[in-house]
Amino acid sequence: MDLIKGINFAPFAPRGALSTPEAAESLDALLSDMAPNTVILSPGGVQKTAHSETVSFTSAHTMTDAELIAVIRRLHARGIRVLLKPTVNCLDGTWRAYISFFDEDVPGEPAWSRWFASYTDFQLHYARIAADEGCEMLLPGCEMVMSEHRETEWRALIARLRAVYPGPIGYNCDKYQEDRVTWWDCVDVIASSGYYPIGDWEAQLDRIERVVQRYGKPFFFAELGCMAAQGSSLRPNDWTLSDAFAPQEQAAWYRAMFDSALRRSWVGGFAFWDWQARPAAERDCGYNLRGTQALRVVSEIYRSLP
Repeated sequence: MDLIKGINFAPFAPRGALSTPEAAESLDALLSDMAPNTVILSPGGVQKTAHSETVSFTSAHTMTDAELIAVIRRLHARGIRVLLKPTVNCLDGTWRAYISFFDEDVPGEPAWSRWFASYTDFQLHYARIAADEGCEMLLPGCEMVMSEHRETEWRALIARLRAVYPGPIGYNCDKYQEDRVTWWDCVDVIASSGYYPIGDWEAQLDRIERVVQRYGKPFFFAELGCMAAQGSSLRPNDWTLSDAFAPQEQAAWYRAMFDSALRRSWVGGFAFWDWQARPAAERDCGYNLRGTQALRVVSEIYRSLP
């Protein structure tokens, strides 16, 4: 696997968001300012709650196929690899990691069997687009922690996708879950969300390295990042932090991460979270990298890597 110098662009964009002049300008700025070779696009399916059985991907919450295909073609025309990561979210705000049901189907209760049937339809739809448009990788899941013990269903889903999409298939597990997924052997690429504290990178990379050695698969971080909020370098996944603007702390996290990760030959790359389709707010305390001190760190490293 070639080194991934990536970014997640406009994740979960709603209908119409990718077809605006602002989105086009933002994408151009991303390519010129960061110099990535890879962009991850994440069409967002939605379900009402963490216990709803139906995943919808045709509502106003989801980019249209035409919008998605237009961005894929624009990136390919610029020589940028596109990884497709269809991702489900809950409309009530519950994090997708908590999507779960009774271990056995129970009459009158929501069931894994019906949810996986709907989730499979969702993933197959985008697998066909990925195949038709020549996307370089398919990641049919992101941080689905409470579902990962359903090994039989995940293996069946991957098998269905392989019948549609001929390229490499991976899976994006959450932080600290790399050594808990038991079905890495059925995917081509191991990926995870690297939201690790600034002083903990060496220990976590040691742990992940044992997983990579065990399965003999390529590995990269399909998500990672740190907010420009005070305290985020110690808790980079914590959205509840104060809105105290801390751009230097954010940049320091990126430097420390690169210092550790780039010494590991098995780390196949990075896809940072994130770059929005709309302009960044002044003194933005979130993850958006546009116009930040952290962007200068990422751009310098990306331009220096082969």
